[in-house]
Amino acid sequence: MKSFSARCLVDGEAAGALTVWSTPLSFWGGFDVLSGRVIDRSHPAFGEELTGRVLAMPSGRGSSSASSVLAEAIRLGTAPAAILLTAPDPIITVGAIVARKLYGKACPILVCDLADFHALIEGRRVRIVAREGASRIEAASD
Repeated sequence: MKSFSARCLVDGEAAGALTVWSTPLSFWGGFDVLSGRVIDRSHPAFGEELTGRVLAMPSGRGSSSASSVLAEAIRLGTAPAAILLTAPDPIITVGAIVARKLYGKACPILVCDLADFHALIEGRRVRIVAREGASRIEAASD
């Protein structure tokens, strides 16, 4: 995986192993804030833990209540370290913004192009630097 730039929706810095999905997740009803695990039995990643990982998926999958679920997961420390999308998602973005405002905790949200998304490698450790005008995703040096 090469380093690439992305559009910042919510700023911050994070590092973690990539979890790459082709199927979107709804945090409302699909994610357990206490365990950090996918609980949507119909999702291909059912049972996977997202805590501290960099989640890459095309988009979110509604409901508007997903914002509050993501904000609570960020507060509890069970959320992904960062979220990388191929299309802006206002619900996920609002959840991360609310967590920053209320709890002072960041979960960077970025949007990348489809070609870069397809170059992501499951399990690869990456570093996210999300800043307006200068965001990037790069292989992490351990």
